[in-house]
Amino acid sequence: ALIKQAFSEKSQTEIENQTQTKTQTENHEVSDLVCVLQATIDTLQGQLEVKDRQIEKLTEALVAAQQTAAAAQALHAGTIQQQLLTGEAGADQQGQEPEQKRGWFSKLFGK
Repeated sequence: ALIKQAFSEKSQTEIENQTQTKTQTENHEVSDLVCVLQATIDTLQGQLEVKDRQIEKLTEALVAAQQTAAAAQALHAGTIQQQLLTGEAGADQQGQEPEQKRGWFSKLFGK
């Protein structure tokens, strides 16, 4: 009976030691996993900040391009309107230019 009791006590102690060692190992593994996950989170947050800055710069560039395009369209519309208002004068000048060139050409070559 004493041997059985001593064996039983030894087994209980071994079981407790094994359980404690297993728990410590699991805690260490969980701690390592938490560290890896935190490092991953930190890296991803850094990448998000970079992407946010890139998006902000692209948005600013897009707004500037839209403003430039709007200004160019307004300028072009103004030019078209001016040409329409002065269209007859422009047509008269265009009609005279070939005659003047022919006159100069004729003077030069005697035709």
